Amino acid sequence: MSPTDKFSILLLQLWSKLRTTPKRKMLTAPALLSLIAFGAAGVAPLAPDASDLPVTLLVEELGVPDLTSQIQSLQTSAGQFVAEERVRPGDTLDALLDRLGVEDRSASSFIRTDTQARLLANLRPGRRIQATVTAEGKLLSASTLLNDNRDDIKRLVIQRSADGFTARQEPAKLERHIEMRSGEIRSSLFAATDAAQVPDAIAMQIVEIFSSDIDFASDLRRGDRFQVIFETLWQGGEPLHSGRVLAVEFLNDGKTHQAIWFNEAGAEQGGYFDAEGKALKKEFLKSPLQFSRVTSGFTMRVHPISGMWKQHKGIDFAAPVGTPIRATGDGHVDFTGPHGGYGNMVVVKHSGSYSTAYAHMSHIASGLKRGARVAQGDVIGYVGTSGWSTGPHLHYEFRVNNDARDPKSIAAQQVQSLAGMHLQQFQHQLTDVKHRFRLLSADVTQVASR
Repeated sequence: MSPTDKFSILLLQLWSKLRTTPKRKMLTAPALLSLIAFGAAGVAPLAPDASDLPVTLLVEELGVPDLTSQIQSLQTSAGQFVAEERVRPGDTLDALLDRLGVEDRSASSFIRTDTQARLLANLRPGRRIQATVTAEGKLLSASTLLNDNRDDIKRLVIQRSADGFTARQEPAKLERHIEMRSGEIRSSLFAATDAAQVPDAIAMQIVEIFSSDIDFASDLRRGDRFQVIFETLWQGGEPLHSGRVLAVEFLNDGKTHQAIWFNEAGAEQGGYFDAEGKALKKEFLKSPLQFSRVTSGFTMRVHPISGMWKQHKGIDFAAPVGTPIRATGDGHVDFTGPHGGYGNMVVVKHSGSYSTAYAHMSHIASGLKRGARVAQGDVIGYVGTSGWSTGPHLHYEFRVNNDARDPKSIAAQQVQSLAGMHLQQFQHQLTDVKHRFRLLSADVTQVASR
């Protein structure tokens, strides 16, 4: 039996005797416990002193890397460099190629003479160019974007081969990013969107989306708020332009308006719906102009030219000459041309007995003729002061069976709503939208509390 085991048995025996000892004899217990502790210390093995441990010194020689050879191997392994530059104001082709590290007369000559390649010499300032060049300055390839047309973005590619150079245009590969912004109206919509770093194209989409419910020229109130989720298109890590508004929430005069983009599976086009799946598109827009002010309503008034009291059978919207006029609903052109005191005028026939008239135009949209199909929001003309008019404005009439009615008295009907499987798909998409709106609201709360 080891000394440790023997000492453990001794401890148990002493403890058992202490438990049966009368209280008057318990005064000896501290001394006994001290003895036990001393004995335990005497039995426990001592740890070795670190200073007594043997020390072994190992020495190994490591080769110092030759940085020069490594750089040369990187250069010669592929035999090429990739350079990138932006076109500067006043740039010449030679200056641009020089900054790219190109010293290649054959490449310079090809770019100047080839129909496709010469586009590289006529890029606008700011356009980015990438080039692959050998260590000797020979151009192997070059590429750049040619346009920002969101529907057809092309990329110019110049390639060197054994037979010489070739140039071609190909569709650019774009990256789709989703961005979120929020803001508050203090003076105007565009001032608020600028402060929130929302692109103007997205702000215009917001106006279009809520055009049946909000007149952004007269309905906005200080303190109105918005949250918007939209897409941006990037190419090679560089933003090109904004895409579509995916969801937007607008608090106007205490009323919340929501719009979520939804494209039904298999459908070529989508639309905007509220949180309940009801279509936002109404049969008629609230105003034929995006930004204007009403100068005369549907009421009795003194005619500005005759000076006589007369029923004004429409609504006058003041706006600068040339402001685009939109068809407020789908339909066919029933009349276009000069019409007495109305001046240059367009009448659109809608479904049922409805029609709308647009008067005092400076000119009618090019190619618009009687019988032409127009969609809601299409530009049909431009604000002017033709006919009996004392200043640039649009006279807008809403007619039922050719009888003028107050446009504000006509209830705008929704076109459609989602149902069945499409509604389920929309609700699944809505879950993600609500989560993003909560994140935006949290950001606003944190900023307000600072």
